[in-house]
Amino acid sequence: MIVAVLLAGAAAAPLQAQSQSNTLAPRVEKLEKEMRAVQRKVFPGGSGQFLEPEIAPNAQPATPSGTPASSPVIDLTARVSALEAQLQTLTGQSEQNAFKLRQLDEAFVRFRGETETRLKALEGAGVPVSPAPAQGTGQPPSTSLPMKPVTPPAAGKPTTAPPKLTADRQAALEAVAKPDTGDAGEDAYLYGFRLWEAKFYPQAQAQLKATVDKYPKHKRWSFAQNLLGRAYLDDGKPALASVAFYDNYQKQPRGERAPDSLYYLGVALTRLKKPADACKVFDEFNDVYGETASASLKAQVVKGRTDAKCK
Repeated sequence: MIVAVLLAGAAAAPLQAQSQSNTLAPRVEKLEKEMRAVQRKVFPGGSGQFLEPEIAPNAQPATPSGTPASSPVIDLTARVSALEAQLQTLTGQSEQNAFKLRQLDEAFVRFRGETETRLKALEGAGVPVSPAPAQGTGQPPSTSLPMKPVTPPAAGKPTTAPPKLTADRQAALEAVAKPDTGDAGEDAYLYGFRLWEAKFYPQAQAQLKATVDKYPKHKRWSFAQNLLGRAYLDDGKPALASVAFYDNYQKQPRGERAPDSLYYLGVALTRLKKPADACKVFDEFNDVYGETASASLKAQVVKGRTDAKCK
């Protein structure tokens, strides 16, 4: 009986090793496939060949592991399990990095959308904030400027008709030629420009206001809206000027005169005794148009910051 038991145990050992080997083979094959996939990713020109490392550890005599030493099948099973665990960890890290990249892309898309709604309503003016259309050239405004509204004084509201002129001034006004280019929007803007240039500020305000209202999609809209603010500013009405400049920057941040309007908005706020808001506007200018604005306009912004005593 003792001999029979010993013989049965001796026969069971090879069967157990064979069973473990059969279980281990699929795992090893799976690891080999995954490592080949990694090599194809890292070495795309390898043509599917397995690349041996250039630096290999010094050959050392194999020493039995464990006390007492375990069988080679058990050691190999443990090493395969460790490799599988490491491969799972690398896969998880790769998926996390891909997820973070998607989050960054989505955040950037949201940022670009929010840049179309710059500058909050001017204080007390009740100017609505709406997404600005992508028109003209330049860059969209950023979202870093929390502007406070500016209250236009009641005495500064525009009148429906310009004040009466003396005979000489009336003659000079009638001498201002009305252009005729065949483009009604262009003619309206050019006439407003000539009135402003001749220092007929109330008449220029009325002309330019009618131009921006009648031709909202004309190529000269940004020019006319900016010049409307200039006409108010030169006429001693900085509150109304700030609203006009703000509208130009908000509605057409890529318009050709949007950078000028942002600068003059800071000037208007400085004249309204709001230097802190003016400095925020000048900071906004540097953030949005600092790389694309002309050298002369950048120099004007530097002077504006000095006048507002910005830090």
